[in-house]
Amino acid sequence: MTPVLADTAFLVALYRPSDRAHAAAWSYLRDHRHALATVAAVIVETCFFLAPSSKLSLLSWLRKGAMSVFETPVEAYAQLEITLRKYSDRDIDFADAALVWLANETGARSILTADQRDFQLFRLKGNRRFELIDW
Repeated sequence: MTPVLADTAFLVALYRPSDRAHAAAWSYLRDHRHALATVAAVIVETCFFLAPSSKLSLLSWLRKGAMSVFETPVEAYAQLEITLRKYSDRDIDFADAALVWLANETGARSILTADQRDFQLFRLKGNRRFELIDW
């Protein structure tokens, strides 16, 4: 089964109770039971925005298998560099470029993100677009 990808903003909303989208993120997960995936860079970026106790909760949730977390191999860095150059006017970050790489590797197109502007712009192999999930 092709996973649904998760970006930083979705994970921050899950684990930061003060986030305006906190309830919506948890509601989405309660109502949808599909495989989730992300890249390790998204986890690092998410932890930057979380309180210590929330970081621990996120890591515990991941350890229980709630989401597949993929490392971005050094061999993929050439692809990330191409993506970063292509969208340099958008100032995208490593985590976003790594999600584009993961989408191309897995065939996943659906993504949970609040960064709609950039993910509408990004193109995958075959000029395909991400499918932005409303949550």
